[in-house]
Amino acid sequence: MISPLLDPTLVLTSGSVIGLVIIAAALLRAWQGWLDLKRQELDRAPGGRTADEGSGIGTARIELADLKERIRKLEAIASGVEL
Repeated sequence: MISPLLDPTLVLTSGSVIGLVIIAAALLRAWQGWLDLKRQELDRAPGGRTADEGSGIGTARIELADLKERIRKLEAIASGVEL
């Protein structure tokens, strides 16, 4: 006669619950690590700028001008105008 504690359904269910708890704990630890990494990145760069990036405003203006130029060229291509 099979002992009630060794019932295959009970063993499978308890093993599944234990596995789920282990996976949830690992994911929670990974999430906390990711949040710590993002906090360090924010603490390292106050105002959103890093030392090797230089002036954030100047860089943003150059990128914005480049994007405007690309849009102008794409609009010209779409309308069939040669540049």
